[in-house]
Amino acid sequence: MADQSLLTPEEMAALAQGVGDGSIAVDTGFNLQARVRKHDLASEDSSLGMNVSSIDMINERCIRLFRLGLLEVLRTSPRINPTRVQIVRFGDYLKELRAPLSVNTVRINPLRGYSMIVIEPTLIFSALDSFFGGFGSGVGQLPSGRLFTPTETRIIKLILEVFFRSLREAWSPLLPIEMEHVGSEINPQFAQIADENDLVVLSRYEADQLSSGKGFVDMVYPYASLKPIRDLLRSRVTSGDGDEESDKQWRDELAQAVHDAEVEMQVLLGHVPITLRQLEQLQEGQVLHFKKPDYGRALFCDLPAFDVELGNLGGQVAIKIVEPVAPQTHL
Repeated sequence: MADQSLLTPEEMAALAQGVGDGSIAVDTGFNLQARVRKHDLASEDSSLGMNVSSIDMINERCIRLFRLGLLEVLRTSPRINPTRVQIVRFGDYLKELRAPLSVNTVRINPLRGYSMIVIEPTLIFSALDSFFGGFGSGVGQLPSGRLFTPTETRIIKLILEVFFRSLREAWSPLLPIEMEHVGSEINPQFAQIADENDLVVLSRYEADQLSSGKGFVDMVYPYASLKPIRDLLRSRVTSGDGDEESDKQWRDELAQAVHDAEVEMQVLLGHVPITLRQLEQLQEGQVLHFKKPDYGRALFCDLPAFDVELGNLGGQVAIKIVEPVAPQTHL
């Protein structure tokens, strides 16, 4: 049975003609002032409702700590720079990767689900060569099925330990986290931390000071893991509330250093209002009369600080501080 609620093509054409020639009113009905915004229910919001630059700030701090850790542990310090955070579909990200890679599944508590850390072989072999006294030459293209040897796996573990420590410290001003290594693969297709159509937050750290080429480390967060803390991420990352012991020590040392700074002091005994014409007509020997104030004014770097009395002490001109004055006080 045909659906009688649908209009026939002839009825649709007659309706369109009536609207076009004005014979059918179009300004009748309810909620005429309502505004409509297009929303696709089939698409997932990629903005996360947060300030993505918060992740950028975490990455910048992580890089500084990561480089220092590599220098201490692996005797190498490649120049590693974070790229802008990207929000991509997990399937699209996997298409860009080529095995073999060091694909590590990790759990970041208290974030939901599992995250992934991908280390490109160029960085691994460069660190391996430097660790044993080489120049970080690395290797060329590897077969897709090539497994990492126990020595290479040990280097990967050292890199991960440094990265875990750096990332934990970078997140600490925002959220205390603990990282747990779950498993490793050489093919990213086997590390399914999300469905292909799910969104992930990609943070890539590129190493471009390697003689064998560029390497990278990818930190991949699932979309769902960061969504519960979007309010924290929206508020941006701060370096602390200023109450840390290191901050207090820094302020004390700065205050002591300021005490040794030299400043110039001037004493103003009085001032005479005069025009530029009168100044040009002044001659040698001419006397200017003015009323001497009760106190002089001591200035430091042209800022008034004290009212003073002028006198002599030990054959030298001296001043006696009477009272302090506010810097904004007019001379």
